[in-house]
Amino acid sequence: MGCGDTFFLPADADCSGIRLDVFIAERLPGCSRSLAVHLITTERFKVNGHARKPSYRLKVGDVVSGRLPAPQPCGFQPEPIPLSILYEDADIIVINKPAGLVVHPAPGHRSGTLVNALLYHCPDLTGIGAELRPGIVHRLDKDTTGTLVVAKTAAALEHLAAQFKRRTVGKDYLALVHGRMPAPSGVVRLAIGRHPVDRKRMSTVSRKGREAETEWRVRHVLGEVTLLELRLRTGRTHQIRVHCAAVGHPILGDPVYGRDRGGERRGLRRQMLHALRLELDHPRTGERMSFESPLPEDMLGALREMGSEGV
Repeated sequence: MGCGDTFFLPADADCSGIRLDVFIAERLPGCSRSLAVHLITTERFKVNGHARKPSYRLKVGDVVSGRLPAPQPCGFQPEPIPLSILYEDADIIVINKPAGLVVHPAPGHRSGTLVNALLYHCPDLTGIGAELRPGIVHRLDKDTTGTLVVAKTAAALEHLAAQFKRRTVGKDYLALVHGRMPAPSGVVRLAIGRHPVDRKRMSTVSRKGREAETEWRVRHVLGEVTLLELRLRTGRTHQIRVHCAAVGHPILGDPVYGRDRGGERRGLRRQMLHALRLELDHPRTGERMSFESPLPEDMLGALREMGSEGV
């Protein structure tokens, strides 16, 4: 069954009581549950010729019909931007993102992004969410480096998104922070939301903060700077940067939450934050996989300057 073909799917006894959106996602190749919900609510998928809700429970003898639309171009242009690829197969691609690379096009960044690079690198991308586009599952800030996974199919996108939602993905970071920590390890549990005044920033004093948890342990103490390894238990915007600043140890070079606005005293041009490691279950095989990105040269240089021979 290809895109644009009309389908008729009868519900037998084994399907009785199954939600409509689940039934469609399980039986239509390339149709994720989220896409099924969208097409049901826009009345492009029907039951016995009638519009139903995604939560409709099928009965024996029901016939689900509709047409899976062909993916439409997303409007972003492929660009030959070099990528540092850690792993790639038919379902996912894992990259080591450099500093300065925006993940997804947005106002002010319509080109030169990771999405533009992926559209060039993967010209055979299948449709995701009714668009021909890479499946961005999670993001890293423009000036945060390191490990990032992207789905190449709708099924992979949904599987990975579910892992992130269940918090079964391991996300480890390295950060250079101001000062010495009060203990060898600890946990920051402070809710994060939009800053009450500056809407471009996040804050732990937001009126509508969401729970956020960051584990940390000291890797090295370098005078009045500490190299931390951190594990995210939640995935709030700017979480590590906000949590480190909130406990009095902002990340070196952080122009938004840090003390030395860009790290001028040390010649740093960005926040010293690196997504070291990503652990996840492969969306097709279920195999637990781990991917790690080496420290970028500017962080290594900062460590050497402070007397560290390694991490």
